[in-house]
Amino acid sequence: MSDTGSARPPSSLPSSPSSTPPKNTAPATAPASATVTTRRAYLLLATVIILWGVNWPVMKLGLADIPPMTFALSRMVLGALCMFGVAAARGGIRLPDRHDLPIVITVGLLQMAAFLGLVTVALQFVPAGRSSILAYTTALWVVPGAAILLGERLGGRKLVGFLLGMAGVAVMFNPAAFDWTDRNVLIGNGLLMLAAILWAAQIIQVRGHVWHASPLQLAPWQFTVAAVALLPVAIVMESGESIDWTGQLAAVLFYNGPIATAFAFWAVVTVNRALPAITTSLGTLGVPVTGVIASTVMLGEPVTPTNLTGLALIVGGLAWLALGDRKASRAR
Repeated sequence: MSDTGSARPPSSLPSSPSSTPPKNTAPATAPASATVTTRRAYLLLATVIILWGVNWPVMKLGLADIPPMTFALSRMVLGALCMFGVAAARGGIRLPDRHDLPIVITVGLLQMAAFLGLVTVALQFVPAGRSSILAYTTALWVVPGAAILLGERLGGRKLVGFLLGMAGVAVMFNPAAFDWTDRNVLIGNGLLMLAAILWAAQIIQVRGHVWHASPLQLAPWQFTVAAVALLPVAIVMESGESIDWTGQLAAVLFYNGPIATAFAFWAVVTVNRALPAITTSLGTLGVPVTGVIASTVMLGEPVTPTNLTGLALIVGGLAWLALGDRKASRAR
């Protein structure tokens, strides 16, 4: 999550939702110098793309042994524990500044708890590859939301990117390839779209926020907020369901906690400080591509023309949005 973070996004592109990562810039108080060489930063970025892409079928496998909300709760608890450990190792755990509390709460509730909970439930009904594509429509919903709520101009490259992406969504839901009569299919795809819209709302909410702590300092508290929010939901919805403690589940939880959440979170923050934001944004577009490939290899999911066309249009639209943001930044 899984993509769960706390830095202010310079563009409308999200990071991977499968591990709830941070956005693409560090806060104002963070050092400006890179902590790794450019070569190592690219290696870290490639590693994160693979980890997050592969995590889509890994999550699907995990749902065979654990109920979805309990799975989401477990991921947030493991993420919190790992990030508290990282924070302690980097100089100590600090309570969030009161000015950062709104971001801690909204990221924890929307980007982590709500998004991850909805996506995890949806994975019961939707193939992992398709899920990874639809989850990446988050940035598309930011465009009209920011235009309506923040008065941002919608034109030129942004409009083209938005229309390309929405064409991809239309392809994914075309009646010829989508079973509108299957209730579970409708629920799963609807939850994925709702999750993407909620994350988009959170991105819009944090624009313009002045940061008083780094992403790594705020992350443990954001994971904690998410865990607290998911706990009563898991108890109410899944109190009578059991967990099948298999070796597969142990591997899935280990992958989702220390690796796809804690390590990937640190890696993205490090990459964001070493590489231009546009590079990171465009690079993370490899996540749904990796997700589709990994789902085919690991789960035997078919690569359909609908998924390929939708993926191409959505990724193309997101790339166009990122390029439009770079042009706007240069103009300023």
